[in-house]
Amino acid sequence: MRSRYTAFTLQDEAYLLASWHASTRPASLDLHDAPQPKWLGLKIIAHATQDETHATVEFVARNKLAGRAQRLHEVSRFVFEDGCWYYLDGETPPRIPVQNR
Repeated sequence: MRSRYTAFTLQDEAYLLASWHASTRPASLDLHDAPQPKWLGLKIIAHATQDETHATVEFVARNKLAGRAQRLHEVSRFVFEDGCWYYLDGETPPRIPVQNR
């Protein structure tokens, strides 16, 4: 997970694609075609192993794009094959509304 974050900060499309599972991997990422954020940090919130070959990682990655702070909160799924962990996909966890009292 941390290596993929680092690859995003370096715009290392080759590594991102190589570490993405073939069943869900896009043909390309085209990171260089869009404005790139300045990555500010990664916080691992939780990680869980479902079995020997499946795991999840919940994280928040912070960045700034065009002067605006943003955050990506995701629960990513990984699969272990041929001695390597591969990214499968991710979901944004539901936001819990905060009530002012």
